[in-house]
Amino acid sequence: MKYCRFQLNGEAQYGLVESVAGRESILRILLTAPEESDGDVEGLRTRRIEAIALEEAVLLPPVRPSKIVCVGRNYREHAAELGNDVPAEPLLFFKPSSSLLAPGGAVRRPRLSERVDYEGELCVVMGKTCYQPGADEDVRNYILGYTCLNDVTARDLQKKDGQWARAKGFDTFCPVGPVVADGLGIDPWAGVGVETLVNGEVRQAGNTRDFIFSLDVLIRYIAQAMTLFPGDLIATGTPAGVGPVVAGDVMEVRVEGVGTLRNSVVDE
Repeated sequence: MKYCRFQLNGEAQYGLVESVAGRESILRILLTAPEESDGDVEGLRTRRIEAIALEEAVLLPPVRPSKIVCVGRNYREHAAELGNDVPAEPLLFFKPSSSLLAPGGAVRRPRLSERVDYEGELCVVMGKTCYQPGADEDVRNYILGYTCLNDVTARDLQKKDGQWARAKGFDTFCPVGPVVADGLGIDPWAGVGVETLVNGEVRQAGNTRDFIFSLDVLIRYIAQAMTLFPGDLIATGTPAGVGPVVAGDVMEVRVEGVGTLRNSVVDE
């Protein structure tokens, strides 16, 4: 099951995404926000509408998170390519909600930066409130689904500042979408492919099997310190192959079982 968030008659709606003749389309509107479903999106009431092809819909970020928690250097090869050691425990940082960008939107390269990089990632969408889960609890029960995220980064500012809030937090630096897919066909523990393409050329090709810290470790680690609420995002780290983009480039983040998040690049 997949859902998106889109504009219909000037209003934001959640839509269930279904395959019609091999084409992903929105056929039903969810009458309650998925993050209010306590993890049971299938049980929510819906209303049928005239079919809208997903590629023709005016998409919005599929979630409205209270926070976006990101994990740095969760692939060994990515840590190495930037000259960093493999972390002994998860390395966390935040992106502000003001950095969210819809599928199809334009990432703005700020005048303050001379190098802006793509970082394609699998992103977890929380479905239930999670704080210090028990050692015997299955963290899968807290997950609503998965989506694509591009952790756009002003690399020169990241190195200059030391801490990453500014480099990761510019407006438009967090494209997310196009849909949220439930975990029925996606198992990051078993392995999910993550790719990033720039102008149609593959730049990153990784798999969640290569995580340094698995999702259960990440969720437990984060939730020891802070409450994760329904709709919150966890960006799980990017594979090796990060690099700069310039105005006119088109970035695509592909996550197996989810879809393709596509965004262009412009200069501020």
